[in-house]
Amino acid sequence: MAAAQTSGVSLETAVRRYPLPVIAISGLAAGGAAFLFGRPGAAQWIWYGTLAAGGAPVVVKTAVGIARGRFAADIVAMLAIATALVTEEAFAGVVIVLMQTGGEALDDYGFSRASSSLEALIARFPRFARVRRSGTIDEVRAEDVRVGDALVVRPGDLVPVDGAVESGSAEVDESTITGEPLPRSKRVGEKLLSGSVNVGPAFEMRAERVSGESQYAKIVDLVRKAQAERPPIQRLADRYAIWFTPITVAVAVLALLITGAVSSFLAVLVVATPCPLILATPLAVISGVNRAAKDGIIVKSGAAIEQIGRGKVVIFDKTGTLTYGTPVIDLIVAFDGRVEELLRLASSLEQMSSHPVAVSMAKEGRERIGALPVATEVSESSGQGVRGRVEGKEVLVGSQGYVEASLRRSFDTPSVPALRDAQLRGGLVSFIAVDGEPAGAIVFTDKLRPGVPSLVQKLRALGVQHTVMLTGDNRTNASVIGREAGIERVEADLLPEQKAQEVRRLTDEYGPSVMVGDGINDAPALATATVGVAIFHIRRAFARTGPVPALATATVGVAMGAHGTGISAEAADVVLLVDDVTKVGDGVAIGQRMLRVAKQSIYFGMGGSFVLMAIASLGYIEPAVGAMLQEGLDVAVILNALRAR
Repeated sequence: MAAAQTSGVSLETAVRRYPLPVIAISGLAAGGAAFLFGRPGAAQWIWYGTLAAGGAPVVVKTAVGIARGRFAADIVAMLAIATALVTEEAFAGVVIVLMQTGGEALDDYGFSRASSSLEALIARFPRFARVRRSGTIDEVRAEDVRVGDALVVRPGDLVPVDGAVESGSAEVDESTITGEPLPRSKRVGEKLLSGSVNVGPAFEMRAERVSGESQYAKIVDLVRKAQAERPPIQRLADRYAIWFTPITVAVAVLALLITGAVSSFLAVLVVATPCPLILATPLAVISGVNRAAKDGIIVKSGAAIEQIGRGKVVIFDKTGTLTYGTPVIDLIVAFDGRVEELLRLASSLEQMSSHPVAVSMAKEGRERIGALPVATEVSESSGQGVRGRVEGKEVLVGSQGYVEASLRRSFDTPSVPALRDAQLRGGLVSFIAVDGEPAGAIVFTDKLRPGVPSLVQKLRALGVQHTVMLTGDNRTNASVIGREAGIERVEADLLPEQKAQEVRRLTDEYGPSVMVGDGINDAPALATATVGVAIFHIRRAFARTGPVPALATATVGVAMGAHGTGISAEAADVVLLVDDVTKVGDGVAIGQRMLRVAKQSIYFGMGGSFVLMAIASLGYIEPAVGAMLQEGLDVAVILNALRAR
């Protein structure tokens, strides 16, 4: 009933949703009233009727499970209910029914509380769009938007699909998508994410994805799939039942032999009903999944959040993960000393090119200088360089070979230490000539993301024993990034399939591992990580039968989904919606906390049951009292499990 009141569900709906707890509560109340008014016989008949009506479905459900080969943890509850029916302990039997069905209802309520992030996501799903067609603006369903449509987004509207700003400037709140609390300004051409809110004036955008393929739809789908999967710790409860149930029956028989009272036999069964194991642990897993979602970390399965918390080695891709993945200006060398003028001329010409280096240079020029003049007579040699006229000056920008061939003379790079060192490090250098004379050069680098060194330190503090970087880049560049990040081991010059092989080998060497990547070439390694999760559960299931291949150790794949490819996001178990690799540390911390909370529920619940079983076996606990004690134990561990949220 608390679930109904808290979530706004009507009493009628609550009765339909939780009929067995309602029957048990009503029967206990009615029988208690009859007993208090001096009608003990009537009270006993009310409790027997309630036990039959509420207990029969529990017994049948468990019996069907046994017939299908499922040796589940709720067998003890079935035995307790059946024993109560034949031993004139109707009151205790009704309490057992309430304990079992009420615990399930409370867990369902807790699950709905923990699932609020999904409900909030679905509630905010963009449903309508305003499309500009043939000079008019029509309101259509978001799923009817086509790629290339011109859309108008008014103040307060949700961005309906992924796209780019077409005209005007946009001020959007992306907090629901990325977790970034501050609004972001978007200029023409910059990307927009579906589900973000226009907090500025109206603007126009161009649709680049249909609704079902947009970022927001993917988020909702990923969270829904994660919550639909039965968590591995829940399956673990049934494995505990294989030995817990026989021990319970043995102790109950021992109680009967010691006390000679059937009530002692029933009391042991009552206090041993393992509701904490059945109910609270999966709730902890779901709570952890939703806690991660609030931080922009989408965990696709209960298995993934469990295993990311167990990780002993974290493996990083370099480009786009530890680094920005796009060239950034590191140094500008102007032979005449006029750095700003050199950048202005070069970036004015480069804004006419779509090459990644040109885009980066033009962006830097606009940010440092402001409006750039428009180049004319532009011609580009693909992958080599570009030439044109800027304010009457002939400007060339490109590789050393391209510029030197155009000038028919060489750049004296050995006399410029900064350029010489950059070339020795394997850095990318754009050479610039103005009016037929060497004018300078701009050095680009793929910079380490801020926060990476602190992330590595945090992982070590969390108990991660090893950090490794895998990259297809050359060893010189990779070693520099590795040292700056504080990563202890670097493997360079790797092809995509070699990355996957290295993940297997590192998992074999170190144990449970986490692979973090963002690009298409990371997908095989991330998929290798996903396979490891499934194998791990096979390893655990047969752990007692003999040695297990080291390859069967668990691994989790983490994709930088905010800017990475859809392929890598599909291949991974965990997707970071925020373009922030430091979220990996948050994910590990959430996984570890979820495991601690789940284990607390298991150990406290089962430990409490064993203590009560020992006392009950000596005849010191009546069945009705034992049922009430176990009910209190259930509530305590379920509330504890909610802390994982």
